[in-house]
Amino acid sequence: WQVVVARVEWEDGDEQTGRVAQTLLEEILVDPQATGPEQSDRIAVAHTGEEAVALVPLPAVSSEHDGSEAGVLAEALLASVREPLTAGLDGDGRVTLGVSAAVHSAEGLRGALEEARHARRVAAARPGRVCAAGHQELASHVLLLPFVPDDVRRAFTARLLDPLRDYDRRHRAELIPTLEAFLDSDGSWTRCANRLHLHVNTLRYRVGRIEQLTGRDLSRLEDKLDFFLALRMS
Repeated sequence: WQVVVARVEWEDGDEQTGRVAQTLLEEILVDPQATGPEQSDRIAVAHTGEEAVALVPLPAVSSEHDGSEAGVLAEALLASVREPLTAGLDGDGRVTLGVSAAVHSAEGLRGALEEARHARRVAAARPGRVCAAGHQELASHVLLLPFVPDDVRRAFTARLLDPLRDYDRRHRAELIPTLEAFLDSDGSWTRCANRLHLHVNTLRYRVGRIEQLTGRDLSRLEDKLDFFLALRMS
């Protein structure tokens, strides 16, 4: 099984959000053309408070397959429902969805529910009328970043990136794009230079300037991680 959690929030504070979310999940997860004892007929949807929960049965998988590719994927679910839901909201309201990993026993359902709820909260931290997140994002820094307080986010990114932005504005030095490319290249001078179409010596000069302006050392993992997070939060 997988668990899908949905929440609808109206700008006027409508109290029927749980029931609306239940109807929503029934419409997007249950195939109206299905007849007989098929999987879609066995999808259970209920609401409690402001959220709705769907229990989605998955096809049986062999012992040689971990089932990781089976079931509902948050990206696919979002792609299929974003346009009609956005149109249906008509500028008044918001839908957020969370999708758990597959579990293969009833004992795992409690954990799957909590996982889907956490994923929905990650989705809720994103901009947009219709947002979804899956369990894959809960084992990543993506889970943590939306919950960093705004004042901490601004202070952290300003301390690391503002000196580089100021320098870029004054000298058109492209230090920020250089930093992004250097991190994306895993610190490889050759790959980064090729990506930026620069001589390696020019790249070394730019990285040296980044280190000089920020007081950081891009040969150190801790400093690379700080820059990576600052760029993601900016």
